[in-house]
Amino acid sequence: MRLNGSCHCGAVRFSLDSETPYPYQRCYCSICRKTAGGGGYAINIMGNSATFKSKGRTRIYRATRGGPQRHFCPKCGSALWLWDRRWPDWIYPFASAIDTPLPAPKERFHVGLDWKASWVRVPSGPREKRFREFSRESIVDWHRKRGLTR
Repeated sequence: MRLNGSCHCGAVRFSLDSETPYPYQRCYCSICRKTAGGGGYAINIMGNSATFKSKGRTRIYRATRGGPQRHFCPKCGSALWLWDRRWPDWIYPFASAIDTPLPAPKERFHVGLDWKASWVRVPSGPREKRFREFSRESIVDWHRKRGLTR
């Protein structure tokens, strides 16, 4: 699936191909909620870095030394994508930056709950999976297990 994304002010635009476009995983860790999460969490999806194209300049924030690069627009501050040298074949765009309509997941994973803000209420129910830290199931494994790769 071809994904197109942009920042709020339009200074940065990007595109990439993704076989894992379902925005199912909400991360409540302090880094995600402080850098990208209006709802107290961020949602990343995954795309192929070989197909990635961007226009406009971004700035990079690293929460930890040598950690993942979080790209954002220097004009409006929109969180755009994450890249990690440990997994160079992938770029993790924030679902909030994607302009292409994304498919709705039938279940959601809530990860990093040990670090969530106290005011955040996490939905409960049979389709809401909760993890104090992180799920061992990768983004691609989650999609493949459910027959959702495109």
